[in-house]
Amino acid sequence: MRKALTPLTLNELRQLYNERQTAILQRLIAFSNVPPSEYFYELVYCLLTPQSSAINADKAVHLLRQHDLLNADIDPEPLLHQKDFYIRFHKTKARHLINIKKQFPLIAQHLMNGSSSVEMREWVVKNVKGLGWKEASHFLRNIGHRNLAILDRHVLKNLIRLKVIRRRPKTMTPKRYKALEKKFQTFALNIGIPMDELDLLFWSMETGEIRK
Repeated sequence: MRKALTPLTLNELRQLYNERQTAILQRLIAFSNVPPSEYFYELVYCLLTPQSSAINADKAVHLLRQHDLLNADIDPEPLLHQKDFYIRFHKTKARHLINIKKQFPLIAQHLMNGSSSVEMREWVVKNVKGLGWKEASHFLRNIGHRNLAILDRHVLKNLIRLKVIRRRPKTMTPKRYKALEKKFQTFALNIGIPMDELDLLFWSMETGEIRK
């Protein structure tokens, strides 16, 4: 039986937010300043993170950069399976990386067309194989888009603790994702803390870091 989560009060949340607000805002500013030349590797990072740690995904991206994945004719699969890190489902993700590399000129063009964050996410989910709603939201947040929920386990856990949602869904359909996102947005609006800042706060509460 799953252990019950410890409730989190609004006062506790606000105290944690006040302690970490400066660092959170600095991270969001950094996202807004990511240049288009970095978009490819931000996309790679967000494709690698599902079922793998952010630290391992970072290591993999560093290695892929060293081998110039974007421009060189290389097979990324062996680079995702190393002694000091391991990317789960590396064979499938390697195939997705090859497809994204071929498709990236079109992706890059679309990212610069002035679409809203919501419209951009719809396009990414529909057109970039390997990225679902969470990963597309993560990628777009990391290049400066706002007000898109990244509904990973850390966020869902704390939304349960705050009684914003009752339980973690067994499956995440597009309809369910949008419904949970709406609840998160409404909660953030009601307490006066932007959702993007709450996302990073929840992450820091679970991992001790304010990561991308």
